[in-house]
Amino acid sequence: MSEQTAGVQTFTPREFHRQAHDALGNPQIRANFRKAMDGLMAKRLDSFDDWDLETLRELGANIRLRALARLPDLLEKLEANCEANGIKVHWAEDGEQACRIIRGICEDHGATSVIKGKSMVSEEMHLNAHLEAAGIEALESDLGEYLVQLNQQTPSHIIMPAIHLNTDEISEIMHDKTGTERTRDVDAMTAAARQQLRERFMGAGVGVSGVNFAVAETGTLCLVENEGNGRMTTTVPPVHVAVTGIEKVVEHLRDVPPLYSLLTRSATGQHVTTYFNMISSPRKEGEHDGPKEVHLVLVDSGRSSIYQDNELLDTLRCIRCGACMNHCPVYTRVGGHTYGTTYPGPIGSILSPHLMGLEETRDLPTASSLCGACGEVCPVKIPIPDLLVRLRRESVGEGRGNVAGAGIKRTRKEVAAWKGFQWLATHPAAWRAGASVAGRLRALAPTRLGAWTQHRSAPRPAATTLHALVKQYQAAKTDKEER
Repeated sequence: MSEQTAGVQTFTPREFHRQAHDALGNPQIRANFRKAMDGLMAKRLDSFDDWDLETLRELGANIRLRALARLPDLLEKLEANCEANGIKVHWAEDGEQACRIIRGICEDHGATSVIKGKSMVSEEMHLNAHLEAAGIEALESDLGEYLVQLNQQTPSHIIMPAIHLNTDEISEIMHDKTGTERTRDVDAMTAAARQQLRERFMGAGVGVSGVNFAVAETGTLCLVENEGNGRMTTTVPPVHVAVTGIEKVVEHLRDVPPLYSLLTRSATGQHVTTYFNMISSPRKEGEHDGPKEVHLVLVDSGRSSIYQDNELLDTLRCIRCGACMNHCPVYTRVGGHTYGTTYPGPIGSILSPHLMGLEETRDLPTASSLCGACGEVCPVKIPIPDLLVRLRRESVGEGRGNVAGAGIKRTRKEVAAWKGFQWLATHPAAWRAGASVAGRLRALAPTRLGAWTQHRSAPRPAATTLHALVKQYQAAKTDKEER
């Protein structure tokens, strides 16, 4: 993925700095995000009031680490138990293959329309565009996703896709795209959207959803939501396709409640969400609702490469709560679209380089103040600041070199400059001579040194070196003593 379209504006991670500058100059974006983030941070803090948060975080981290330690075995166990339950399991090496699998399922059933629940993996693999190119309409049913789809945008947050829009903007979008009367009544707008979507649920041939937790022990797919659209998506159409990254598997059903408690509180400050769906099979004999077929598509798309690195595999612990974004001083000021990727904010800055390569995302690991807030609030204790530093090292060729595009920010000029500095620093006579010449020619020193001097003054060699000053002082002191 190299570009995303938001309205008439194109966003790409290659242009992060320009896009950030534009966002900082947009007072409406800054106001929308500031208000939303302040509220989310306060709600999260209040929701953990009566809990031993650090113990719960430690438990959540251990559950995810245990699952990752046994990931290959758990995936095979998940497949076996899902198949035993009647769920058909498909494996996709990348997003393109996953799209072909889902398109094939749609074509096998003659489906010309798909209704979708919220799924960031489907956003990651551009499923909607793929299906539409094949003549299959794909409609988002999550209210936030529905709004950004109407506005020809992509989500700006992994939990609240339309968080960048305020009430007036949403009202205008619904009026322009669906003919809904302009109003600031949120309930009225929600009711209008619900009415528009209800008929589409009934007419869709296939429902597509994401997966929050896939339980290997029981072959159960867990889906967390607030609006009921996920339940409609997975039960009303005759075919349900669940798509998820391979890292979402957990070992036991008892692992889900602690992660669920962490997810809801960290994401929206709720003790529980309105709906928690557990899908273990298609419709059984004698049951009156539910899909006749359930498919699970497991997507790799670079995740197995992350898994092979004992540091970077911590990225795969993520439960997609979005807390790191809500507390990030960079994200909260420039918004999600600025990153130009499916996953913005701190988690996106450590995940996207693996999915897209450092050549595309070279600036994202540096889109952080390293204040540590993201690591402090992560419910499963991902050391995000440490991973950002690791990817910074990779981008300049000082890491292990196992990330696509490693060394992309290390230029020949920089290498030559550091080698020259190394030589000078290990040859005292040359260093003293060079320092003396630099001091005499200090008036010719450049005042602009690329990005460094955008917000800083350029360094200038001292007229006299420290060694020379010390010698002058010693000489003066000796002369004074002799007198």
